[in-house]
Amino acid sequence: MLADDVVFISPVAFKPYVGKPITAAILRGVLRVFEDFRYVREIADSNGRDHALVFEAGIAGAPGVKITGCDFLHFNDDGLIGEFMVMVRPLSGATALSDAMGAQFERIQQEAAELADQFAVAKGS
Repeated sequence: MLADDVVFISPVAFKPYVGKPITAAILRGVLRVFEDFRYVREIADSNGRDHALVFEAGIAGAPGVKITGCDFLHFNDDGLIGEFMVMVRPLSGATALSDAMGAQFERIQQEAAELADQFAVAKGS
């Protein structure tokens, strides 16, 4: 579903992450951090290329902290996700998310390197 050149825009980082391996690794990390994650609403444009997915979740290691967020997805001409932007609220939830994701950033980088190798093999590079 992710384009090779997907751009991931994090709610807690100042720079976008570019590429399928790092984006996939970040999303894996998010799955480890979110508790009771669920989408509660989808909003789509008429051409089907842009979607807003509203979600709710708790944060592992932050009892009682709940966030509401939105995943903004833009699909490219090939029908793959070319841009994935996330926003969350409230600030206390964003801070807890930042702390939880930061604690596993080394693991995320390692997974991204492993995924880059796997994707290269799959493409025959």
